[in-house]
Amino acid sequence: MGAGAGMHVNLVEVGPRDGLQNEATLFSTDAKVEFVSRIVASGIRRIEVASFVNPRRVPQMADAEAVLQALPQVEGVRYIGLVLNRRGFDRALAVGCAEVGMVVAASDSFGQRNQARSSGESIAAWREIAAAARAAGIHAQVTISVAFGCPYEGEVASTKVVDIAREIADAQPFELAIADTIGVAVPTQVSELIQRVRAALPGMPLRAHFHNTRNTGLANAWAAVQAGASVLDSSAGGIGGCPFAPAATGNIPTEDLLYLLARSGVETGADLGRCIETAAWLQQQLGRPVPGLLSRAPPFPATASASTPHPPRDPPSSA
Repeated sequence: MGAGAGMHVNLVEVGPRDGLQNEATLFSTDAKVEFVSRIVASGIRRIEVASFVNPRRVPQMADAEAVLQALPQVEGVRYIGLVLNRRGFDRALAVGCAEVGMVVAASDSFGQRNQARSSGESIAAWREIAAAARAAGIHAQVTISVAFGCPYEGEVASTKVVDIAREIADAQPFELAIADTIGVAVPTQVSELIQRVRAALPGMPLRAHFHNTRNTGLANAWAAVQAGASVLDSSAGGIGGCPFAPAATGNIPTEDLLYLLARSGVETGADLGRCIETAAWLQQQLGRPVPGLLSRAPPFPATASASTPHPPRDPPSSA
């Protein structure tokens, strides 16, 4: 029996937003809709699909409204839009986005480059967005970025992250995420920080977001689960990165993460075979191999069902 037997972890697929935003290949709106539809067909219920930011800074997200309007409405599936200010929130609200995510940087230097504001200013913006979201009946959550290290300031103290988490919690997010934006964390740091945040904010659902820049992403994800995180972010094929974090490579691959969790006895509700198919499809769209490894490995265990690809599934119909 796996070490995680009886546990359940929810996944947030971030490939259509955090994955594509750093790609040189511009996906059409139709291709993005197909990408999301494939993810929905795999059983993942929360998907980050767009960011409502300045298209001149992140041109891959210029069609955010068109993507939201074209996506199939499927019962139990929630599409997430990233917003960094009130203008972005109003855009997401106007197209019926059911969940928004905000970001607060743990360092002022990164916040200035990524959002043109300090950490304190981002917290103030979050409070405004949280109030507007409550009034509109929209789920609102927030991520603390560069929580383990900043490309401009270096190490980030865990006490600083906990202090920011307390300030964020005052505005009642339904979930708080801790992000290793540049992929510098190791499992012992992850365990410590998750435990400290849980102690400071008992009852707050915690999500974790890891990049695999230094090949520690999956180990960090496992450490986060063991420390009490109930939700993990991942990206199909392991694509992605932050345009404002130098040399920060992709997210942890969804299919590789699912293999780790499933073999450890952790339930996710996602279909590993379909996630592998999505990574293979994504590879074709990009015209290059994706960073994830599982889509290139032979099935294991090598049973007939494991070695037989899933037949193509039609995109989900509107509910």
